[in-house]
Amino acid sequence: MTNEELKDLENKLWDSANALRAHGGLKASDYAVPVLGLIFLKFAENKYSQHEPAILEEYQKNKGTRMEQTIQKIALAKCGFYLPDNARYDHLLKLKGNKRAEALRDAMKGIEQYQDAKFQDVLPTDAYFDIEKKKDDILPGLLKAFSDIPKDASGDIFGKIYEYFLGKFAMSEGQKGGEFFTPTSVVRFIVEVIEPYKGKIYDPACGSGGMFVQSADFIAHEGHNLKDIYVCGQEYMGETVRLAKMNLLVHNLRGEITEANSYDSDPYESYGKFDFVMANPPFNVKSVKESTVKNDKRFYQYGLPKNKGKKNDKISDANYLWISLFATSLNNNGRAGFVMPNSASDARNAEYEIRKKIVDSGIVDCMVSMPSNMFLTVTLPATLWFFDKTKVHSDRKDKILFLDARNVFNQIDRAHREWTPEQQQNLAAIVRLYRGETARYLELIASYMANAFNAQKNIEPTLAGIQEQLNKLIRNLNAYTAVTKNEKRTPAKTKALKEASFIEELENFELSSFTRVDTVETPQKLPLDNNAQKQWAAALKTEVENNVERLTVLKADVNKLVELHKIADKYLKLKSDQAWSSHNLAKADRFLEEALQVHQEATEQLGYWNKQIDWLQTRFPEAKYEDVVGLCKMANRTEYIEEQDYSLNAGRYVGVEIEDDKMTNEEFISCIDKRKQLLETLISNGVELEKLVLNNLNNLFDD
Repeated sequence: MTNEELKDLENKLWDSANALRAHGGLKASDYAVPVLGLIFLKFAENKYSQHEPAILEEYQKNKGTRMEQTIQKIALAKCGFYLPDNARYDHLLKLKGNKRAEALRDAMKGIEQYQDAKFQDVLPTDAYFDIEKKKDDILPGLLKAFSDIPKDASGDIFGKIYEYFLGKFAMSEGQKGGEFFTPTSVVRFIVEVIEPYKGKIYDPACGSGGMFVQSADFIAHEGHNLKDIYVCGQEYMGETVRLAKMNLLVHNLRGEITEANSYDSDPYESYGKFDFVMANPPFNVKSVKESTVKNDKRFYQYGLPKNKGKKNDKISDANYLWISLFATSLNNNGRAGFVMPNSASDARNAEYEIRKKIVDSGIVDCMVSMPSNMFLTVTLPATLWFFDKTKVHSDRKDKILFLDARNVFNQIDRAHREWTPEQQQNLAAIVRLYRGETARYLELIASYMANAFNAQKNIEPTLAGIQEQLNKLIRNLNAYTAVTKNEKRTPAKTKALKEASFIEELENFELSSFTRVDTVETPQKLPLDNNAQKQWAAALKTEVENNVERLTVLKADVNKLVELHKIADKYLKLKSDQAWSSHNLAKADRFLEEALQVHQEATEQLGYWNKQIDWLQTRFPEAKYEDVVGLCKMANRTEYIEEQDYSLNAGRYVGVEIEDDKMTNEEFISCIDKRKQLLETLISNGVELEKLVLNNLNNLFDD
């Protein structure tokens, strides 16, 4: 599903939800789960339809033999759930009468019937009756609205939609909702850094399970077996627990989600148990009682965030409770990646003492400052923390990587940002270079080169396409002008043609000439040597620059011809003229502009991949980690302990990149002097204007 399709779906979803509100009596929290239950049914059908041929084939193959299994058992093994006929989306969509609520309840129960006990009572059932009572056309409308979800929709679409809903609900009810669901791009970056290929993954604030889903996608992308991971999640909101379980069902993930408050409940006995911890916990919670956590080793190992001198039974701030929980939940080889507010990186008092102990333990691996506006409902700036228990036995034991990614983002709209997949990969590449994984850096460059060479294949045919359209339009305009020049036109048209010098402009128009650029020859085998890669990249960069110059020339030709076509369409074309169409001039300007757009997109695509290669190679020319001002700094103990007093704020370490304005010292002084003179002139003029205004006012009163 493309971003545009997803946005359309989200808008439809919200419009449908608003219909429930418009009929009164239902709050956002009441109808969120039923609506998402319908979406679950649609995605369940999408997923099941992909596996159904294999399920039926195996069932028929062993039917009547000792190997025979029920179709439900086969479906559970291959798809993760069985979808009975009465739960098929098309069946529910075609139902007549006022029985939708009953049918939906039976559909949900039909799916759960064959699930393990931990997935029982997950899907919404009775909630649909309340909706149907309000107005009997709401459920049919919702079913129809979601029927347009493409059958090939994949990825964490369900999680994205849930995130979208929570954001809308939070904003509509005036609640803070950004910490509940982490944007996909942020989760994917966390996954890229901690690499949860196999083992147990823990999220004690799991929300709808988005962290787990992204882990599964990463594992599949890297060619590993999904059965190698087992996920354990805790979430204190009951309805959200059900949605997280739905997410596991849809994505066929092994694991369990428990409804529990992580401050006072430890259902998985998490201390020292997990291979990976991923989380986006609620920020700045101040309501946790000290008595709840003071005897729990998950929290007190590094100390409790309790302000000295305070006698009330309140933790000053729960941020460091979460940080302690993540650290103590890791086994000896564990890695953690989680989100924290920026303020936690420099927090003082008891939080400082806890941070000091955690830093001294050697497990802090990397700190990443995020751009603002990365979350759906809050602009609160945040930092990603990464722990690595194996780091204490490596040559990085006394080092921490600080990565300032505040200026690395893609602007989705005015209020929201994200990291593109390539930005995620580029930032992760810095972490891998810091870890000494040069080979993986070179593999990433090679993958970008492969994409560039694939994009390059579209340059030549799209260039030929636009040249064909240019020549065709010139030829047809000239031919039409020749056959109709003796035809009578209104005086106004004749005058307009003459004033526009249309005939002369058309006769004298010549396509601009440019040197045809040979494309870079695709290597038989992509190089994994840094010097060879830089040579290929230099050749690609030259081609990109030449493509941009050529595109500029083509745009000028297209704009000129389109303008001539518009003049001809308005003043040269005769009323009800068949010759205009027979010369293929109807909509010819649009066809030309479309051809230009196709060629421009091909050119930009090649430029995009070249840009990714250049971004990395200009910063790490030797394919080895090095500090980059304004981006990254590998700090040693002296720097992060003695100089910065245990601050984990990346901005303190990386510095600020000063853009080169290409001026000499003399040019800079001259520029400042000119601006000084301009300022003096403006001030002088301002004084004169003040005198003039006062003088006019005085004259007004004198009169």
